[in-house]
Amino acid sequence: MKKIAMFTMGTRGDVQPYIYFSKGLMKAGYDVTLGTHPCWRGLVESFGVHFEPVGTDIDIEEETSIIRGRSKNAVMSILKTMNFIMKIIEGSSKEVYEICKGKDLIIVTHSQMGAVEAGILGIPKVNVTLQTEMIGEKLRKQKFTEKIIGDFISKQAAKPTNKIRKLYGLKPVKSADEEMSDKLNLIPVSKFVLDRNPYWESKNVICGYWYDENEEYTPDDKLKSFIESGEKPIILALGAMSFETAADKARLDMFVNAFRKTGQRAVIQGFKKTLENYNLPDTMIAVGSIPHSWLFRHAKCVIHHCGFGTASAAMIYGVPSIPVPHVLDQLGFAMQLEKKNVATKHIKAKELSEQAIIEAIEELNSTYSVKKRNAEMLSEKISTEHGVETAVRLIEEKMEWN
Repeated sequence: MKKIAMFTMGTRGDVQPYIYFSKGLMKAGYDVTLGTHPCWRGLVESFGVHFEPVGTDIDIEEETSIIRGRSKNAVMSILKTMNFIMKIIEGSSKEVYEICKGKDLIIVTHSQMGAVEAGILGIPKVNVTLQTEMIGEKLRKQKFTEKIIGDFISKQAAKPTNKIRKLYGLKPVKSADEEMSDKLNLIPVSKFVLDRNPYWESKNVICGYWYDENEEYTPDDKLKSFIESGEKPIILALGAMSFETAADKARLDMFVNAFRKTGQRAVIQGFKKTLENYNLPDTMIAVGSIPHSWLFRHAKCVIHHCGFGTASAAMIYGVPSIPVPHVLDQLGFAMQLEKKNVATKHIKAKELSEQAIIEAIEELNSTYSVKKRNAEMLSEKISTEHGVETAVRLIEEKMEWN
């Protein structure tokens, strides 16, 4: 039995896709290890995936919320969060190295963990890229100025890799591409959402979204009763942006008041600290972590931060969106939704207000039948791709495993 390992760091959205992928690989007969923060042990093992703790034993969502709380500037807070996670990744290299020993393949996730370690150990590797802007257009002849800019960006992107290479006495690389697989880079996005860039090398393959096509979930009686008691609700799911270490009443008030004034029922995720002393109206309910596969199917629409996980889930499960992106990659995913006409015009995080939310809901209501139909049609197309199975098959083909 071939042994495969992959490693990822970050919030749940950085872990969940690899759980689904791990399950698909296991179903195909592979021995899979998923390494990540110790706090995600319960989540990973609940899916029957072999877990290995990597990094310090912290609540990553709480720690990152503390960092975000220290800065009112969304971009700066995200950059500080990324630096925090990168330090954990750097400090975890020795653990990653030990776990990699004896494996037949290392899948290098978007966290880039395991790339250097696999190289040292002589283990084949396959990459995963979520943000396609990070893929170089190697087949396009660049102008001189473009090359200068590209070289600068490549040098900056290689810094985290070079910090790990330094731990092993290796010379720095000029570009992170030098540590990438020369066989395969999986892009778990739908071809019905993203056109393949003709300037990409052939190893960069769009394979379809990774999700559990048969995921089962039974809601508790309170949520079940709420869902069945009226019209479909709006889901407020701001992901890591709604984790707090202190009450954020002003921001929650924006949404609650907007929902009330537009007559919307709502299911609210996150805002745990604020909700401790907050009385929601009967038309709204607060919930914890619930699979998108169940929750989104019961939604009128989803208001979300447009992280990779929620943006893809909205399309997978055929529900319109109101995007509230905070940083550049989230803006990119928001633009994908808008291009497919399954979302309202996005609200910039710095421009978030009660009135902006009301206007977005009014836009959604006035165009709902079109956006809902588009979302359902897109969902049907995505379901034909079987992203996890396709990715497994691609690995078998490239590794020549029969």
